[in-house]
Amino acid sequence: MEGYRQKINNQFLMKWLLRLGIFLSASLAFFMFQSIQAQAASMYFSPASGSYSVGKIFSVGVYVSSADQSVNAVSGIVSFPSTILEVTGVSKSGSVIGLWVQEPGFSNSNGTANFEGIILNPGYTGSSGRVVTINFKVKATGVATLNFSSASVLANDGKGTNVLSGAGSAQFDIAVASTTPGASESSTPSAATGAPLAPKISSTTHPNPDAWYNNNDPTFDWALPAGITGVNFLADREPSSNPGSTSDGLVRSHGYDDVDDGVWYMHVRLKNSVGWGGISHFKFQIDTQKPSSFTIEEIKRDEGTDPAVSFIFKATDSLSGIDHYEVQTDTSQVERWYDDGSHIFTTAPLSPGTHTLLVKAVDKAGNSLASSVDFLVEGLEPPVFLEYPKELTSGSVLTVKGKTYANMTVMLWLQREEDEPSEYRLPADQQGSFTFVASERLDDGVYKLWSAAVNDKGAQSTLSDKVTIYVRPSVFSAAASKATVFLSVVIPLVSLVVLLVLLMWYFWHKYHVLQGKLKKEVREAEQSLHQSFDKLREDIREKVKLLEKTRSKRELTIEEAKIVRQLRRDLDEA
Repeated sequence: MEGYRQKINNQFLMKWLLRLGIFLSASLAFFMFQSIQAQAASMYFSPASGSYSVGKIFSVGVYVSSADQSVNAVSGIVSFPSTILEVTGVSKSGSVIGLWVQEPGFSNSNGTANFEGIILNPGYTGSSGRVVTINFKVKATGVATLNFSSASVLANDGKGTNVLSGAGSAQFDIAVASTTPGASESSTPSAATGAPLAPKISSTTHPNPDAWYNNNDPTFDWALPAGITGVNFLADREPSSNPGSTSDGLVRSHGYDDVDDGVWYMHVRLKNSVGWGGISHFKFQIDTQKPSSFTIEEIKRDEGTDPAVSFIFKATDSLSGIDHYEVQTDTSQVERWYDDGSHIFTTAPLSPGTHTLLVKAVDKAGNSLASSVDFLVEGLEPPVFLEYPKELTSGSVLTVKGKTYANMTVMLWLQREEDEPSEYRLPADQQGSFTFVASERLDDGVYKLWSAAVNDKGAQSTLSDKVTIYVRPSVFSAAASKATVFLSVVIPLVSLVVLLVLLMWYFWHKYHVLQGKLKKEVREAEQSLHQSFDKLREDIREKVKLLEKTRSKRELTIEEAKIVRQLRRDLDEA
């Protein structure tokens, strides 16, 4: 019995041990599956290969891929051979990173480029999330390999789990630069019959191959005909480079970020079942720097009163060259001026005084450098009024005589009080004398008179002092004015008196009408009252007579006797 019981216990224990083993195995498999799922992220370069020549600049994108797990942080250090390549910049354009823990940087001496950032919630899920774009310049020939010396991709799971499962590499073949001259747009035909023709390259950012642009993020487009199985592209400083025989993918466009200034060429070729076709070469020119220097020098004048002042513009731009100047004198409209080779700019005739010349030297890419200079235009001596009336009668003609330089044009202004001044022009004779006769007779008021002189070169004098001329009203005008003033006072006063009289009469009339109506109503009330009392008195007498007749027939009661006495008293009072 005891042995049987022991056997049952052993079977029960084995059964639970088996269940525990199955549970632990399932749990381990689950966690292993989770771990495998979690390790789903990777980082890679694009393009991962290519052939470039010395002096070329090209871009390599760093991408993160995490198809099954949302990630929210990426960091890494990219190693490159500093003897072959140098980094010209690390661009954040188009990055999935929303917050940078550390700004992307690089060290050409150490041969590294680094980045570290956070992807804002809900994180990133996908296969081609751009992190940064590294722009390289080729220094020497050889094989350039890019690797991640360190990298991490953290899951958006609240724990910061590193889900990076692998980091790719890239390899580029660097050859000696070609010395073949090239044009703005050209193509190299294919040697194989049936291979694709060289594609037509266009650019929305740099459309004209012969123009300069201050945009250093160029983009290029080309068509993909049917049957194309590969595309190879390259941008460098050589006019007829071969982009190589490694496909960069079936892409219709490509762009570069932070490209250095200078003349560049975009090379594109297509591949079909026959092989690689002809190569298109498209020139584009970049200048992001403003002119290196710009000075303005005033040319000395023989006479300081000369109103047209000349300046020498000395501007230098080492790349695209100076295209034009934008000139503004004081607050005038901005004028676009193109140098004819003399570098001399002359202003329009200016009035006497201190002026400011503000100029921008603009290069062919649209970059500009500003400079300014203050200068003085001296004024001629102003005309002098020799004869002028200080007082005139209204309706008189104004005559003024004065003196200035010989054969000058005299500008004269006449202003009545706050009115706009009238301008007149008249010549001075060979002795400088001039006479001004106003074309219209003057109305009464206070006038101001002043003048200036202009010679045949446009040089002006300063303004003369203003003189005052009082034009008094004529006798008739004065009398009419007084009469007008008198009537303007008397007529309203008489009108007011008449109005008051009419109002008084109106109220007096209304009072008497009301008074007559009231008297009539009082008389009618009195008559009605007398009639009522007479009728009442007659009624009382009748009642008294009736009671007297009753007394003759019988003795009145005490109450009836009281009523008779009361009625008699009432009758006497009425």
